[in-house]
Amino acid sequence: MSNIMEEIYAKAKKDVQIVAFPEVEEEKIWQAAKQCLDEGICKPMMVGKMEDIEKYSKEYGISLDGFLVKDAGDEALIEDLGERYSKINPEMSAKAVKRKAKDPMYVALFLQAVGEADVMFAGLSHSTGDVLWAGQMVIGLKEGVSTVSSVGISEIPGYEGSEGNMLIIGDSAVCVNPDSEDLASIAVSACDTAKDLLGWEPRCAMLSYSTCGSAESDLVDKVRNAIEIAHKMRPEYKIDGEFQLDAAIVPKIAQKKVNRESDVAGKANILIWPDLNVGNIGVKLLQLFGKADAYGPILQGFKKIVCDCSRSAPVSELVGNIAISAVRAQVNK
Repeated sequence: MSNIMEEIYAKAKKDVQIVAFPEVEEEKIWQAAKQCLDEGICKPMMVGKMEDIEKYSKEYGISLDGFLVKDAGDEALIEDLGERYSKINPEMSAKAVKRKAKDPMYVALFLQAVGEADVMFAGLSHSTGDVLWAGQMVIGLKEGVSTVSSVGISEIPGYEGSEGNMLIIGDSAVCVNPDSEDLASIAVSACDTAKDLLGWEPRCAMLSYSTCGSAESDLVDKVRNAIEIAHKMRPEYKIDGEFQLDAAIVPKIAQKKVNRESDVAGKANILIWPDLNVGNIGVKLLQLFGKADAYGPILQGFKKIVCDCSRSAPVSELVGNIAISAVRAQVNK
């Protein structure tokens, strides 16, 4: 296990969070939740119809001892959630809550919204789009954030940067073609994540094929405008660019290409891709050729911590993402 994940597991155990799991039909969810329970990483809450929870618990050979259980088929529970949720979000009536509660993922989100769970963890039975839509509808976005996005944490063998062999990169999973406002929102959220999860002083580089005016096009303008917007949103954060990748992370190249003072050039610990084409290709290059370990995607921008996991993720990766989500929830409180 990497040092960073050891630190995250240790943080998670210091202030145990309640994580709601609505996909009770998934064996890997049970295995990950059980490991988290046994190791004190989180307090798992299984959310589903009681007959399904009991059925799959027996089928997968996992005792319910120690688990919190919420019966999504309990009409009294749904009525109570409807009343409580509609008070904090009058735009959704108790009747609307009842209609949405046919899907246990919505029940888990309503439980989270009213304070009975700290994290909602899904993604094996539900698509990314389903998780994002439900999260935005029930939990909503943080003030000042215009879009949900994601980042990943990469540990890159042989790389020696400002945070050792680690980088935060995004967005590699959610925003297909972000405009300037979206890019600014992604950058600010990434800085929040770096600070809250890892305790870093964020130094965020907005990437392009141009460095400080070496090229001109609408693509470059989009990144430059994003930097201006980000500075207005959160002036305390060090967000700079536009930089080519090498100018962002290699000090000697930054000295040649960046002919001005910069707190980020050559020592960035966060990289923001200009679009999902670059993000998807970039993260796979890191994994395939750089042999990097990648943790995530970590969803950003919600008022509370909503997690969408990869369907192909092994149990060990699910446990890691649960721990990351739990630590973020600690800070989010």
